[in-house]
Amino acid sequence: MRLLPLALGVPRRGSPRHLPYCSSAPLLLLLLGGCLGVSGAAAGSRRPNVVLLLADDQDEVLGGMTPLKKTKALIGGMGMTFSSAYVPSALCCPSRASILTGKYPHNHHVVNNTLEGNCSSKSWQKIQEPDTFPAILRSMCGYQTFFAGKYLNEYGAPDAGGLAHVPLGWSYWYALEKNSKYYNYTLSINGKARKHGENYSVDYLTDVLANVSLDFLDYKSNSEPFFMMISTPAPHSPWTAAPQYQNTFRNVFAPRNKNFNIHGTNKHWLIRQAKTPMTNSSIQFLDNAFRKRWQTLLSVDDLVEKLVKRLECSRELNDTYIFYTSDNGYHTGQFSLPIDKRQLYEFDIKVPLLVRGPGIKPNQTSKMLVANIDLGPTILDIAGYNLNKTQMDGMSFLPILKGASNLTWRSDVLVEYQGEGRNVTDPTCPSLSPGVSQCFPDCVCEDAYNNTYACVRTMSEMWNLQYCEFDDQEVFVEVYNLTADPHQINNIAKSIDPELLGKMNYRLMMLQSCSGPTCRTPGIFDPGYRFDPRLMFNNHGSVRTRRFSKHL
Repeated sequence: MRLLPLALGVPRRGSPRHLPYCSSAPLLLLLLGGCLGVSGAAAGSRRPNVVLLLADDQDEVLGGMTPLKKTKALIGGMGMTFSSAYVPSALCCPSRASILTGKYPHNHHVVNNTLEGNCSSKSWQKIQEPDTFPAILRSMCGYQTFFAGKYLNEYGAPDAGGLAHVPLGWSYWYALEKNSKYYNYTLSINGKARKHGENYSVDYLTDVLANVSLDFLDYKSNSEPFFMMISTPAPHSPWTAAPQYQNTFRNVFAPRNKNFNIHGTNKHWLIRQAKTPMTNSSIQFLDNAFRKRWQTLLSVDDLVEKLVKRLECSRELNDTYIFYTSDNGYHTGQFSLPIDKRQLYEFDIKVPLLVRGPGIKPNQTSKMLVANIDLGPTILDIAGYNLNKTQMDGMSFLPILKGASNLTWRSDVLVEYQGEGRNVTDPTCPSLSPGVSQCFPDCVCEDAYNNTYACVRTMSEMWNLQYCEFDDQEVFVEVYNLTADPHQINNIAKSIDPELLGKMNYRLMMLQSCSGPTCRTPGIFDPGYRFDPRLMFNNHGSVRTRRFSKHL
């Protein structure tokens, strides 16, 4: 299949790719005004290429990277693995919007996976898409930009332009209509719809993304640097593995860690309502889901291997940064919740992050606290763009990748989520009141209107804490010392030092109203931290008390 840029038309359909050929053609050098090249690069040198690989619902805490042996060797083993990478919202569309914009959800206003929640809505298209980091790469830095896979959950909705809409900034567009599937889906190819069926050899989406990505590398211009974003469906449901992998991991089960199948004592009511112990059928279901998730990731591992080999063959690998991460984590039985994401705990908000590229020493691990709002600033920094010209909340972690010494770095990040519920009682669970959603047959629900929370996740030399507040009638608070309690079993909100509790409350209030540089101010355990009582008040002189937005 030959993939043509938007200006040249629509690609033709072709047969699956076999081994990529190796090209020895020399790379041309280009330097545009506005993007001066990666930090420390010689004047006039070619700016690096960048590849961002994004998995869907892949956890880090429960061993989500275990199946990806080749990915760990080819990216993590040849670069840096981050052990403290977080998402600002444990849900697909808000998290993906944060990656693209470099902003917290309260600044990009994508609050859930619906059009009403601003997921790929016309408002998102008009206000946020022009300022995403790929749009800046294309318009200001002269990068060829390529997208393949799942974009945002409501992309392609008729009420928001349908599949004809191609976001600003993309030279090549190969996007999935709506949410993750493996067969029987529709793609927007440069704004033209193409339906796929259920023939593995030509339709299995992970392999299709691999093939079209290799096509891009074959047919792209060698006179410009390139950025690729490849967003796989795996390991999102419906967990359809490629035929050759459907019998793997037969003896694998969901981890029976300390918070598996236990009651969520002293937690928010939504966690407490889960039935403990879980039924045998529920455990069999989540074990099967866990196994299938790993099976789907084996095709992602193949994709990564093909991509790296192709870049090596074309002699571009040494000039290319490759990032691998996920949009959110996942849980399977923790606190007796069957399967989902959305919750405030480590298993849902912590994700894999592996990076290799020029100047990154191999086989490194970083404990520095990073978030997916940092991906855009980091990639723009690689391209040489002046980050002061952006309105992004995140920070460039390029200095970390380069091994900078005496680096001043953040000690906290914000996590925020707006709960969703149904206005009517679930007919299969008449005992439940309206306001809940994501309910399972045994009437355990994974979400509710007042599962709306915000957290400060703090990591410093002395402290490893999480402080969370819920927007409910209780104003329920959860606090965890993850040094003593890594599985977040014991909520210490009622026993922690009240002065420390007050500081965390204040810091949360500040982060929830931050924008751009104010999102990067020192945390309460940083030497440069200063309490500014003026920030406790809004522009009208009243105390800031409301921290959650019920609607756009």
